[in-house]
Amino acid sequence: MPDSFATHLLHLTTGRTETVTDLTAECERFLADSAHGRDGLLNIFVPHATAGIAVLETGAGSDDDLLAALRTLLPADDRWQHRHGSPGHGRDHVLPALVPPHATLPVIGGRLELGTWQSVCLVDTNKDNPRRQVRLSFLGGVGEA
Repeated sequence: MPDSFATHLLHLTTGRTETVTDLTAECERFLADSAHGRDGLLNIFVPHATAGIAVLETGAGSDDDLLAALRTLLPADDRWQHRHGSPGHGRDHVLPALVPPHATLPVIGGRLELGTWQSVCLVDTNKDNPRRQVRLSFLGGVGEA
């Protein structure tokens, strides 16, 4: 009988620019190894104070639109009280209030249940820390697939 809980830690390098990184393929690989055809939930969690998880369309400009919207809502200027790091870095610490550091998504028959154009993405506006971790956790029904 497969375990009802499995977890895996991804190690990513996002670079020195604001990024939206598609994690969908990594999520699907993890579920192929851990869900064993079962229904359940996939939790995606980024243990960083300056990054978040979003479910959105990528590749058609939405990822760039999200970063542009965040630049408008959270300008990288000197208004922030949190002032260590590069200029405007305080805004990176506000990001998780708008793009939460987690998402929980349905898994049906061992597969991630996303809409046609949806992808699971890491949103990282912090140019000071390019090394990121993302924890994937599957909680599934007990029993045979």
